[in-house]
Amino acid sequence: MKKMNPGVAFMQLRYRVRDAALAVVLASAAMTASAQTTAPEYKLHPGDKLVVGVYDDPKLLPQEMTVSPDGKISYPLVGELMVGGKSVGQIRAEMEARLKKYISDPIATVIVTEVKGNVVYVIGQVLKPGQLIMNPTINVMQALSMAGGGNPYAKMDGIIVIRSTPAGQKILPFKYGQVAAGKDLSQNVDLESGDVVVVP
Repeated sequence: MKKMNPGVAFMQLRYRVRDAALAVVLASAAMTASAQTTAPEYKLHPGDKLVVGVYDDPKLLPQEMTVSPDGKISYPLVGELMVGGKSVGQIRAEMEARLKKYISDPIATVIVTEVKGNVVYVIGQVLKPGQLIMNPTINVMQALSMAGGGNPYAKMDGIIVIRSTPAGQKILPFKYGQVAAGKDLSQNVDLESGDVVVVP
């Protein structure tokens, strides 16, 4: 059997290690890109707090503001702007479009600092009923856990989620026993702002 030159063997090993490292880097990058593509952008709600400003303009300094109950904010030269239900990217683009009347190539900055308007409610036979802040979302099981779980009188298989939609209120049934047993997990939906989880 022909012996391989040690120098050639070393170079082949080096190339194999390099190719393996490159494959790991590419796989990691693909996973990151996939996560960024599939993760939904947060949409603002009344009560959320944000900092708004214009980059490198001393006359338009950053201001902290709270989204009003009707979903609006107000900023110099921009005026009233509807931000409820919109992402940071959408708000920034709308601000820049309005500011172009007064500033050449404006760069708006919009930073969400608190998501106090992104809330759901858990009521009924739980240990800690009340309002829960989502950052950015939680599912029904997580909400029940945050509310301390059901008390001794709770009918856990009779839980419902009340959700407001443009077509009216919608009822989503939730049978705790099934989900806890790993069955019909589609009931464990991600909650939307304003949802009410009722534990009878």
